[in-house]
Amino acid sequence: MPRWIWAIVCTFVLAVALTACSGQPLSTREKGTLGGGVLGAGTGAIIGAAVGHPAAGAAIGGAMGAVGGYAVGNAMQNQETQQQQTQSQMEQQQQEIERQRRELEEMRQQQQTE
Repeated sequence: MPRWIWAIVCTFVLAVALTACSGQPLSTREKGTLGGGVLGAGTGAIIGAAVGHPAAGAAIGGAMGAVGGYAVGNAMQNQETQQQQTQSQMEQQQQEIERQRRELEEMRQQQQTE
C-alpha cells in the first residue's frame, strides 16, 4: 500500500477513535476542528506524496486544517449560542405578554360585574 494512502487511513482511524472516546456528543466547535483536521491531513498526505513526504504533508495539513476547522466551528457555535439566547428571550417576552393579557381580561371581567 502506498505511504500516502497509509497516512490517510491512519488519520481517519485516529479521528474515529478520538470521537468514539468521547462520552458526550461533539460540540459544533469540536466537529469543525475534527473535520478540518481530517480534511487537512488527507489533502496534506496527497500533496506530500507528490513531493515524497506523505507523512509530513499529512501532519502539516492536519494541523492547518484543524486550525481552520476550529475557526469555522467556533464561529458557528457562537452563532448557535446567540440564537438560543434570542429564542429564550422571545419565549420569556411571550410569556409576559400572555400574563398581561390574562390580567387585562380579569380586569375587564371585574369591571363588568361591578
